[in-house]
Amino acid sequence: MGHVVYVDAKANELEALITGTKTMVIRGAAGRKLPYGRVFVNDTLYFIKNDGEGKVQAKAIVADVFQSEKMTEDESISLIEKNQDKLRLTEKQYKRWSGKRYLILIQVDKVDVIDPFVIDKSNYENMDDWLPVGNIDEVRA
Repeated sequence: MGHVVYVDAKANELEALITGTKTMVIRGAAGRKLPYGRVFVNDTLYFIKNDGEGKVQAKAIVADVFQSEKMTEDESISLIEKNQDKLRLTEKQYKRWSGKRYLILIQVDKVDVIDPFVIDKSNYENMDDWLPVGNIDEVRA
């Protein structure tokens, strides 16, 4: 299964993934929303910066997935702090994700820069920062 994942351009998240200083991606919410329950080991993640350019620039393989049960604010903060060496969150990102009731931590491996390409987003009425796409070739523009 393929997933298009938007990463924080201002935090240089893509560059950190490519250089290996960041090896984990985080998502979270008050409820179970994407990608909760939809991403698995050996899935492929395709990364796009959230800078409006809209081009997939790198890909990675999911090495491990942790999906929390409902957590307290303190449990959420503790989980993030325990994984900060892999997450490498900026202060702004830390504030965004800490305290969420549900977190999903996705460990990535084999991050590769690829020839950039645009995806067709017309089948996604609710644009989010995580798009499960199945076969990436079916959404190439």
